[in-house]
Order: sequence, then C-alpha cells, then structure tokens
Amino acid sequence: MANSSSISEFLLLALADMRQLQLLHFWLLLGIYLAALLGNGLISTAVACDHRLHTPMYFFLLNLALLDLGCISTTLPKAMASVVFDTHAISYAGCVVQVFMFVFFISAEYFLLTVMSYDRYVAICKPLHYGTLLGSRACATMAAAAWGTGLLHAVLHTANTFSLLFCQGNAVHQFFCEIPQLVKLSCSNSYLREMLLLVVSAALASGCFAFIVLSYVQIFRAVLRMPSEQGWHKAFSTCLPHLAVVSLFLSTGFFANLRPPSLSSPSLDLMMAFLYSVVPPTLNPLIYSMRNQELRDAVRKMMPWSHFSRDKLLICLCK
Repeated sequence: MANSSSISEFLLLALADMRQLQLLHFWLLLGIYLAALLGNGLISTAVACDHRLHTPMYFFLLNLALLDLGCISTTLPKAMASVVFDTHAISYAGCVVQVFMFVFFISAEYFLLTVMSYDRYVAICKPLHYGTLLGSRACATMAAAAWGTGLLHAVLHTANTFSLLFCQGNAVHQFFCEIPQLVKLSCSNSYLREMLLLVVSAALASGCFAFIVLSYVQIFRAVLRMPSEQGWHKAFSTCLPHLAVVSLFLSTGFFANLRPPSLSSPSLDLMMAFLYSVVPPTLNPLIYSMRNQELRDAVRKMMPWSHFSRDKLLICLCK
C-alpha cells in the first residue's frame, strides 16, 4: 500500500472554530462515547457471565456489542484527542489503521446482522429444529464468517484507497479518515479498479439485504398463521429489536453514502458521517434492552446497588 505521494499526515476536520464550541463538542462526544461503552459493555458482560443467556440469539448479540465497541472506539477517541491537544493531524499510518478498522467493524456488523436474521427465521419458522440448525459449532462458524468477511472487505478497501496518489492536499473534510473524503484528494486514474471494488461491495450488500428481507417475509408469514395473539406478541417481541437495529443501520448508511452529489456539503457530510458511525453503536444496546426482560434482569443482577436494595428489603421483611 505504499503511496508515491509525499504526504506524511492528514488534517482532520475541526468540529468548530471557537475554542468554547470545541470544548462543548468534546464533552458531548465524551458523553456519547461513555454511554456506548457502558451499554455495549454491560450487554457483553451480562451475556458472558449469565448462563441463562448462553443461547444463539445472545451469542450473536455479544458479537454485535463487541463490533459496536470497536466501531465507535475507532473514530471518537481520536476526535476527542484532537480537541484536547488542539491538533487535527493524523499520521499517514494512523489514517491507514483507522480506515481499515472502521471498514472492518462496520462491514462485519452488517454481515452479522444478516446472520442474526437467519437466527430469528429459524426461531420463528423452524422452532423444533432450532437446536439442530443453530448448535454451538454452527453459531461459531457463522460468527467467524461474519468477522472474516468483514476483514477481507476491509483489506480490499484499505489497499485500494491507499494505493492512490494523493495530490489534492491533505485536508480530510471529516472528523475521521473516511474513504470518500480521501478519494477526493486523489488524482490517480484508477476508475476501473474502483468500479470493480464498488461492484463487489454492492453485490455483497445487496445479497445480504435480500437475505434479510426474505427472512422477514417468511417470519411475517409464519406469524400471521399463528392462532393466538400471545404467539404474535412473543414472535414480534423477539424480532422487533433486530429489525429496529437493521433499519437504523441501513437507513443511516444509505443516507450517508447514496444521497445525490447536489446535497453534499461539509456540514451535511459531517452530520451524515456522525449518524452512521456513532448513532447505531450507541443506540443498539438501548434498542435490544427495551423489550428484552431476560437481558434487563441479567444486567440488573450485575449492578451492586440492586443486590444492596434486595438485601435491605429482605432484612426489612424479616423484621
């Protein structure tokens, strides 16, 4: 990935010109980052420690939480450090690493969400074969396939991006090293190579999207055939969190990358990048915990004040 240009560093976009606004943005980003760390960390710990959550659905949820942690940790810490040290430079190698890690985590998450749609399909449409089709080895294989495909996807995109010749300056108009902004700095004639990679990525994304849609078509057909409203409620309560996470992930990604060039502006590009890189990892834990009593109970058991309140209540009752 050696680049023949003389660029040794890139300059990331400052979130504001005034120092007071920069500090305000820092505290805002810090709050969002801590919320994402807390939410995904609690889910990861709860699933790992509570034996009742050692099921395929929660195994995939654990992987999703880890990917969300990696995704948001790739972008926000550098943005916050730029405010604290009042410097927006990132080294060439640091930009390479940031591009690779971000594409890896966000691609693996999309593939994992596809796998999770299959998990929901089997749970609703083939409940008697759930243990057979989604045994521990099958779950581990599917999760490894999602991580591995994301890794391959990241290698291809990173290699393609940093094989370009950057001759349009080194100012990246984004708060992290985003591929579309880096490509704008290039003057390399690599149209065919970029189109080939774009076609491959579009084919993978379309295939995953079609699989998710087909899975939910089958799920809705199975739910409509259920005789009781209780069965409807149980089926939708297990599928709605995943469907909400997929919708949030796809809608933010589509708006950020598929909007017309006429709607592009530095402020809008910044907002769109924030939406698809920061919002889903922060909201996913909240979405999954809202309608999942088992997960909420497992998280509550981990809280030291919950044990204190329970013990205090037992003492009062004994008196």
